[in-house]
Amino acid sequence: MKAYKFLRDNMKSGSGEEPAWKEGEKRTIKGGLKICSRGYHSSPTWYDALGYAQGNIACIVEVSIPTEKQSDKYVSHSCTIVKARNTEKVLRTWGCDCAERALKKAKVTDERSWNAIKVARLYNEGKATKKELRAARDATWAAAWAAAWAAAWDAAWAAAGAAARAAAWAAAWDAAWDAEAKWQKKHLVKLMNELFKEE
Repeated sequence: MKAYKFLRDNMKSGSGEEPAWKEGEKRTIKGGLKICSRGYHSSPTWYDALGYAQGNIACIVEVSIPTEKQSDKYVSHSCTIVKARNTEKVLRTWGCDCAERALKKAKVTDERSWNAIKVARLYNEGKATKKELRAARDATWAAAWAAAWAAAWDAAWAAAGAAARAAAWAAAWDAAWDAEAKWQKKHLVKLMNELFKEE
């Protein structure tokens, strides 16, 4: 069955000491399997696989029928690397796209946050250095901390009725997060499909 996984940049699995994989290679393991412990692991979607990524090499795999399943992970006796691609640029683009949407929805005006996205996109095109990328990231963290402290200060002054507001906020946040997560998953699939169709 078709599934997805990420490998380290050297084509090795995230855990274990097996040699590097090659595209088209099939491996089989005998004996008992245990999810998160022993066997070949994969995921049903790119988004799920990304949660376990320890590198940038995304793989479409063919696995034997899983002996154990979780909602976001499988373990199988055999795995074949059908296709493998370096996704560093794709994942950075996806992260930038997600961040832009979040900043727009939150009506963020702090230029440090917007600049970090701009620099990350320039880095993807080879027009910014790692040093510039790190500096933009550090500035964004400073902006985020400043916003968090301001929010905490405001909350401290508005403690009355906080429980009712917190419940309403939690419900609104859950609904907003569900909608945003759906968009993020769909967008990731689109970008990954485009990458794997480039032959």
